[in-house]
Amino acid sequence: MNRADAIAEERFTELVAALAGTPGVTVPDGSGGSRFGSAACKVDGAIFAMLTGGALVVKLPADRVAECIADGRGEPFSTGKAKPMREWLRVIGHEPQTWSTLAREALAFVAAQRRG
Repeated sequence: MNRADAIAEERFTELVAALAGTPGVTVPDGSGGSRFGSAACKVDGAIFAMLTGGALVVKLPADRVAECIADGRGEPFSTGKAKPMREWLRVIGHEPQTWSTLAREALAFVAAQRRG
């Protein structure tokens, strides 16, 4: 594991600890695994934040994703099979406050979608 990936893992572990215990939220159990979403935080069963490719990826409204891309906080996220997903953002860097803010925004967004 390279240094950037190690930092990402550490930041994600901190984020998971901060989100654990939030009503409706489930966090990765640490068992690893390689399937999509195995390192993901979910609310009411839906992924809102995950660690993939050494980066935090969050689900946000499409206009918010575009805003974060424009201001340099993120880039489009794609699974590599198709064009980027418009409601998913790959966060650039490992700044804890940025990760926390965007993950909590994603949590609120996905929770609102799930609870209608």
